[in-house]
Amino acid sequence: MITCFIRYQIDPFKKEAFAEYARNWGQAIPKNGADLIGYYGPHEGSATTAYGVYNIESLAAYEAYRARLASDPLGRENYEFARRERFILKEDRIFLKNVSAPHAKLVLP
Repeated sequence: MITCFIRYQIDPFKKEAFAEYARNWGQAIPKNGADLIGYYGPHEGSATTAYGVYNIESLAAYEAYRARLASDPLGRENYEFARRERFILKEDRIFLKNVSAPHAKLVLP
């Protein structure tokens, strides 16, 4: 299992457009085969940094998933929405592997 971290630089005046984009991916990504952890938009601090995070089995599975996403009606609409509204200024993608697992059980004070 690998995790895809997408770092976005977004227009600070179009945060709500990014939130709509994220909600759309919240439907399309799981439907097309990736385990969505979530999309995260600015709250405190930087007004221009956002993230999308999901798990996928392998890079080969990622390639097949991307093809499904590109042919999915909501996926196509969302790509077009981002292109048309231009709220994403920059997008960087990195794949990481969780090397700290297994984790201890959470203990609340």
